[in-house]
Amino acid sequence: MSTQPAPYPGGGPGEHPSSPGPLAGVKVVELAAIGPAPFAAMLLADMGAQVIRLERPGDGSVGAGSWNHLHRGRPSVACDLSTTQGRELVLRLAETADLVVEGFRPGVLERLGLGPDDVLARNPALVYGRATGYGQDGPLATVPGHDINYLAVAGALGAIRRHGQRPLAPLSLVGDFGGGGMLLAFGLLCGLVEARTSGRGQVVDAAMVDGTALLTTVFHALRNAGDWAEEPGTNVLDSGAHFYEVYDTADGHVAVGALEPKFYAELLRLLALDPAEFPQWERARWTELKHRFARIFRTRTTAHWAELFEHEQACVTAVYGLGDAPDHPHNRARGTFVEIDGALQPAPAPRFSRTPAPTPAPAADPGPDDGAALAAWGLGADDIATLTRSPERT
Repeated sequence: MSTQPAPYPGGGPGEHPSSPGPLAGVKVVELAAIGPAPFAAMLLADMGAQVIRLERPGDGSVGAGSWNHLHRGRPSVACDLSTTQGRELVLRLAETADLVVEGFRPGVLERLGLGPDDVLARNPALVYGRATGYGQDGPLATVPGHDINYLAVAGALGAIRRHGQRPLAPLSLVGDFGGGGMLLAFGLLCGLVEARTSGRGQVVDAAMVDGTALLTTVFHALRNAGDWAEEPGTNVLDSGAHFYEVYDTADGHVAVGALEPKFYAELLRLLALDPAEFPQWERARWTELKHRFARIFRTRTTAHWAELFEHEQACVTAVYGLGDAPDHPHNRARGTFVEIDGALQPAPAPRFSRTPAPTPAPAADPGPDDGAALAAWGLGADDIATLTRSPERT
C-alpha cells in the first residue's frame, strides 16, 4: 500500500486548509448520473463550489456509491425524480443555484418536468449543463452508447492504433472525462461568466462526440498540412517513429518521447549511439531503427533506464502503473496524490497560488445527513420534512 504523499509546499491541496478554493460561493445542483457529469461536478467541488448531489434512493447503477472518488467533495441527498417531492426538491434548490449538472439521455428530464425550460422558469439566470454522448440533437441523439462508441464516431478511436493492429481504447479518458466532463465543466463556467454579465442563463450541450473531435484538432491540422499519413501507426505521434515509442525493458517498459532534435541527440549520447547510424527523420528507416532501439532497451531493467534518463534532457521515462505512480518522487514532492479518508487518489488540479483548492471531503452516500445538507442550502425544517417525506409518485 502506498504511503500518503507529502503535501505540495506552497499551494497544494490541503496545504492551506482555510482556503475555500477559487469557486467558493458558486452553487451547483448535480442530478446523479455516471461518467462525465459526476466528473464535471467533482471538478467544480474540488475548486470550492458548493455542490449538492441528488441521487436516486437505492441506486444500483454502474458508478453509484461512496466508493467512487468521482463523488467526493459534496453531500449526496436521496431524491427520486419520479415523485412529486423529488421534482419539487430539484426546483427549489435550483432557485438559488448558479449551475445544474445532468447526464441523462435527451428527453428524459423533459418528460419528468425537469428540463431546461422548467428549471429556468424558476431561475432565469441559471446555467443548465447537459452531458450526453451524441448531443441533444442529430440522428444518433437518442441512441445509447459509451465512451468507446463516441470515440469511434469522432474519428479518434480509429487513429489510436499501431500499424497493422486494431484500435485500442484509451481507457475512458478521452470521451467520458476529457471530451465530456472536462469540457462540460468548462462550458458551465463560461456560461456562468456570461450570466453574471447578462443576468440570463442558458443551456450547455456537452456532447462527448463533439468534445472528442475537438481534442483531435491538431491531428486534423497535421493531416490538412500533408504531415499526417492516413495509415494509423505510421506517424510521429502514433507509434510510427522510433523516437516516440514505448519499449520493453528486461522487466517492464520505458516511454521515449525525444521529438525535438536536441532531445534526440541527448538520447543517442546517453545510449552511446552514433548519430550517423540513427538519423531521426529518415522515415524509410523508422521501422529498422525501432527494432534496434528495442534490442537495446531489452538489455537492462526499467530501474536502470529510469536512473539513466529521468533527470536528463532526453524525454525518456519509465512507465508506471496506477499503483506505482503515487510513489514516484516527483508525484510525492508535489502532492499529486492525496489520501482522503484512507483512500489514495489524485489530488485536485490545477494549482492556484492565492486560492488553492482545499482537500476534498470523501464521497458520501445519501442518508442521515440529508437534512443537514439541505439546510446548508437554505431550506427550512418544514420544507425539508415536506420534500423528503415518503414519496408520492405521479
